[in-house]
Formats: sequence, structure tokens, C-alpha cells
Amino acid sequence: WGSIHAGSAFNAIPSSGTLEGTLRCLDHEAWDRAEELLETVLADLVRPWGVEARVTHDRGVPPVSNSAGSVEVLAAAVRGVLGEDNLDPTAQSLGGEDFAWYLEKVPGALARLGTRTPGGRTYDLHMGDLMIDERAIGIGASVLAAACVQRDLLPR
Repeated sequence: WGSIHAGSAFNAIPSSGTLEGTLRCLDHEAWDRAEELLETVLADLVRPWGVEARVTHDRGVPPVSNSAGSVEVLAAAVRGVLGEDNLDPTAQSLGGEDFAWYLEKVPGALARLGTRTPGGRTYDLHMGDLMIDERAIGIGASVLAAACVQRDLLPR
């Protein structure tokens, strides 16, 4: 959740409260059901106390759904450029990612590119003190170029 606001006095029960956050899912089926499920769960949770829950839902970024063929092309490109030891398949993430909008229109794959200097500190990508090893930019460009070539070699 992003924030919780309820009242302003430490010794008084507030008459209302607001909970804000994002609702993220791993697939479109869950994403399509999530709002209704959240409303049901909240209503059931607060009903015994005579409280009403209202949900205002602004549908955000959809789940990232990589296409299997695109993942294979990208993995082959990583192997070709960096070697098998540098391919690290990961589990799907609940991170919200704008790239998902592209995947709604065309097959593709989102991949993570390591940006930490070997042996250095790991920085959160959404923090103001982010420092990356700029060599990662060239590595990422090389992998994407190899993926383009690899894709062009596939039978159509």
C-alpha cells in the first residue's frame, strides 16, 4: 500500500480513513477479477464493526505478459553475447511496468539488465541516490541488437 490516513488526533477514533495503493497481479485473469475481489474482501472485513468500505479503482498498468517465443529469442541473445553464466532467469515480478502496454499490442519480452558495478553496492532503481555501472548500457544494446538478428533468423 502507498499510504494510510485516518484522523489527526492521537487520542480520538477517526470517523473515516483512507487507504491508497496499487493493485498488482501476475496475469490478466487475476487482474480482471481483482477489483471485484478487493471490494468483496473489504466489505466482509469491516461489516462486523458496522463500517462501510468504498473502493475507488483507477485501473493502472496491466500485468507484464511475456510471449514465450520472445523470451526464447532474448535468452538466446544473452547466451550469445554474455554466455550461459550471465543468463539468470527470474520469477515474474509484481512490479508495475509501462512496458506492459506494448505487450498488449505486440508479442515481446521484458528483461532485467543488471546495472550494479561488480562487487559494488546495489541501488534501488527508484531512489535518488541511484548509481549504475554505465557499461551496462553497451551490454544491453549489444544484447538487444543480437536479439534483433536472432529474430530475423527465425522461420516465418
